[in-house]
Amino acid sequence: MSEYFISAGIELQQGADLKQTELGLKQLAEQTRREPGCLLFEIRQNLKEPGKFILWECWKDRQALADHFEMPHTRAFLARNLTQVRYIEELGEIGQPATTEAA
Repeated sequence: MSEYFISAGIELQQGADLKQTELGLKQLAEQTRREPGCLLFEIRQNLKEPGKFILWECWKDRQALADHFEMPHTRAFLARNLTQVRYIEELGEIGQPATTEAA
């Protein structure tokens, strides 16, 4: 696979401030888009449930995503405990067989 696509659902952590979370996610997205290997990083907010967000990501490869989690801005955002991951989906072309590699 030449590019690595994922979709992730995240939610506001109980007790976290929505406005601080929105600002933090905007900053995370801006910084992440400048990372080597990042081809797409979009975060969208649920209009009916503002504490829910979806991330659409495309990376050069799996290693680029792994490197993302070691970046200072990513580690700083995660350390704030503003959100929690509800799901992560690996995505591919229609009809593409699933891989057995660990994400």
